[in-house]
Amino acid sequence: MMKLGVNVDHVATLRQQRGGAKPDPVKAALICQKAGAHSIVMHLREDRRHIQDNDLFRAKEALTVPLNMEMAIAPSVVAVALRLRPHQVTLVPEKREERTTEGGLDLFQKTAAIKRVIENFKKKDIVVSLFIEPDLKQTAKAKILGADAVEFHTGAYADKTGNAARTELTRLEHCVKLALGLGLIPHAGHGLDYENVADIKKIKGLEDLNIGYSIISRALWTGLDRAVKDMLGLI
Repeated sequence: MMKLGVNVDHVATLRQQRGGAKPDPVKAALICQKAGAHSIVMHLREDRRHIQDNDLFRAKEALTVPLNMEMAIAPSVVAVALRLRPHQVTLVPEKREERTTEGGLDLFQKTAAIKRVIENFKKKDIVVSLFIEPDLKQTAKAKILGADAVEFHTGAYADKTGNAARTELTRLEHCVKLALGLGLIPHAGHGLDYENVADIKKIKGLEDLNIGYSIISRALWTGLDRAVKDMLGLI
């Protein structure tokens, strides 16, 4: 069964616009959990633009489903993750000027630093996933570095239509097959919504989809509970 991880970062983004305590991303996470989400995703950025350290610790305490902490390998964020000890960390690239994560990690850059961070997390029995492009070389490198899982960046697929989208799907299918053969758990996410998820869900062996923006956006009209259940129904 394909599983759904719901990213609640955009709830925190709305909160930070006013600098208060509401809306609370942890309350949103609990609604998603009750609606059937299999995990909750929170991205702690180095600049703390949305999720805050305390959100993660409160979420871990309150949730019964796994907490997936997205993060760069910045030392200050790694230190928080090692104290938090979430079920899973997903290592992502991060740029101060970007609105959201743009593209996957290049595992052939800062390789030693990435490997060292992976080793530190595995010593704490934390599952480590790497957010990468659907690329065969990157997938193979993830295994060499010691990751448990990979999350394939679906942004290129989400931005295309017709034959171009089908080409991206084929790339993704090949990478999922390789990941499974290497013993890596394959996930996917970024830009997935209630329309383009239909073809993604057909990929055999793809275990988790991590979706945030489209679910939170739909919740404005349907409520968060209904938005999560609608996505679960599609996948």
